[in-house]
Amino acid sequence: MSDSHPRRRAALRTSLRDAGLDALLVVDLLNVRYLTGFTGSNGALLVHADGDEHSVFCTDGRYLRQSAVQVPELERVIERASALALAARAAKDGLRRVGYESQHVTVDGLDALADAAGSVELTRAPNLVERLRLVKDDTEIEALRMACAAADRALANLIEHGGLRPGRTEREVARELESRMLDHGATGRAFESIVAAGANSAIPHHRPTDAVLAAGDFVKLDFGALVDGYHSDMTRTVVLGEPADWQCEIYDLVAAAQAAGRAALRPGAAVRDVDAAARDVIERAGRGAEFTHGLGHGVGLEIHEAPSLAKTGEGTLSAGMAVTVEPGVYLSGRGGVRIEDTLVVRDDGPELLTLTTKQLMVV
Repeated sequence: MSDSHPRRRAALRTSLRDAGLDALLVVDLLNVRYLTGFTGSNGALLVHADGDEHSVFCTDGRYLRQSAVQVPELERVIERASALALAARAAKDGLRRVGYESQHVTVDGLDALADAAGSVELTRAPNLVERLRLVKDDTEIEALRMACAAADRALANLIEHGGLRPGRTEREVARELESRMLDHGATGRAFESIVAAGANSAIPHHRPTDAVLAAGDFVKLDFGALVDGYHSDMTRTVVLGEPADWQCEIYDLVAAAQAAGRAALRPGAAVRDVDAAARDVIERAGRGAEFTHGLGHGVGLEIHEAPSLAKTGEGTLSAGMAVTVEPGVYLSGRGGVRIEDTLVVRDDGPELLTLTTKQLMVV
């Protein structure tokens, strides 16, 4: 058992006491995993404000042995309807005010919880766990580091073995890239890989097709690995053969914007200001209309999580947050460039986790 899970539950209890809650009913499986290490497909957790000795984990009979290994330190209840069982348990234990993850509970689900909880006051308590997840601990950062390394090595091997060449299709490249991530320690892909060649590279979230790579194409690769439940995210744009002047121009522009965004990552920085640091570089070059998305996002147990580095983003950065920085310029019908890294905000400057070169690769 990792000592990170008890520490996370202890931090959550501080939030519970601040909110005047006797307990929190955790129903989101990612939040259950964050707090216990449980990786099954059905589970819920009642985190008691008075300590782990009063907290209860629930799953169904399929996970009897797995939960004994992954959650040995908490009382376990085996019931198929895990959330309802724990709501009833809260009533049995005489709890008065229990928070629930209102962002994850449907209207019908709340009705069922209320019936099970009886006289217990169920109180909306959204995002209490997600707020803890904003700042990664050492265990999480190491998993992110390993996921990024798997992606780095996969791309290097793909290029080394001639996997990026004219005549291959986008789908073929995507499949090989994902296979190579598995070869280097990934347990899966972080998301559906983007391989976009030629004019398709100007589509920010293009899905791989049978389009054939050709000499002179930009090829945009946006991909990531999954390790211990944590996601990496990286984009590199390469050119097949000698680049044209217009390709060098927009590549250098995006590289400059990406460098500015990385440099703006510091504790206390407003997320909007980080976006602006990169966006201003592109706008000053007259290409602002061709940068059509936010600068980046948090990454961890989800591929897209808080904070949002965007014009409309809210809040400030803290040390230990893991984020992406991914500006792009997209010329419709011609081609586009995106350069993306996964980084950790640090007091002495951001830690770069994706280490593949950002110089324009000619293959």
